[in-house]
Amino acid sequence: MLSLTRTSRSPFRHVVLASVAAALALTAGCAGGKAKKDTAYVARDVETLYAAAKARLDRGDVKQAAALFDEVERQHPYSPWARRAQLMSSFSYYLARNYPQAIQSAQRFLSIHPGNKDAPYAYYLIALSYYEQISDVERDQKITQQALNALEEVNRRFPQSEYAADSRLKIDLVRDHLAGKEMEIGRFYEKTGKWLAARIRFQTVVEQYDTTSHAPEALYRMTETSLALGVPEEAVKYAAVLGKNYPGSEWYEKAYKLVQRHAEGVQAS
Repeated sequence: MLSLTRTSRSPFRHVVLASVAAALALTAGCAGGKAKKDTAYVARDVETLYAAAKARLDRGDVKQAAALFDEVERQHPYSPWARRAQLMSSFSYYLARNYPQAIQSAQRFLSIHPGNKDAPYAYYLIALSYYEQISDVERDQKITQQALNALEEVNRRFPQSEYAADSRLKIDLVRDHLAGKEMEIGRFYEKTGKWLAARIRFQTVVEQYDTTSHAPEALYRMTETSLALGVPEEAVKYAAVLGKNYPGSEWYEKAYKLVQRHAEGVQAS
C-alpha cells in the first residue's frame, strides 16, 4: 500500500498554499502601521489588526496569526478585510496543524461567500485538512473517507484548476489507502476461518478499488476463499480475470497453482 506519511505528499500542495495565501495577503494592500499591542484582545482599526496578523504569520507564529485573523472578523465583520481574514485564518490553522479549526474557518467562508473567486481555495484547504489527518490502516477510516469526499468535491467543482490537479493525485493515494484497510480486515477474517466475511471484503476491493495496487491480491484472495467455500467455478473465474489483467504478477502464479492443486486433488479423490 502506498504510504500517506507527510513526506510522501505532493510538494505541489505547498506551492499552491503558499502562492494563494500570499495573494490573499497582498490584496489587503499596505495594511497600515505596526500594531502597538500584538494581541487578539485590544480593539484596533481593521488595517492595523490585519497587519498584526500578517506580521505574525510571516514570523511563523501561526497560532497567534490565526487568532488575530479571527479577531479581524470579530471586530470588523462587515468589512472586506473580514472576508480575506477568514481564509487567512483557515490557512494559519492549517499550518498550525489545527485541522478541525482550519476546516471550520474555510466552511464559514464558503457559507457566507459561496460564489467568491477564492472559493476553490477554501474547498482545497478543507480537503487538505482532512487529508493530513489520515491515519494508518489499522485505525478507523472515517477521516480517510471524508478526505476522499472533499478531494473529489474539489475535482468535481473546479476540474481545470491547479487545486484539482493536486487533488486527483491525492485521490489515487486515498483510494489505495481505503483498499488497504479492506484487505487488512479481509486477511484477518481469512486467518480466523471466516471465509464469507473475508470474501465480502476482498470483493469490495475488486469492485470498488480495482485500479489500486491491492487489486491483484484481492483477486487471488477471491480465488482462495471461493475454493474454501466450495465454489471452484468461481475460483477459476477469478483466477482467469487475474491472469488476463495481471499475467506476470506473483498473485496470478499463486492463483494458477492453487486452482491446479485443487483440480488434481478432486481427480485423485
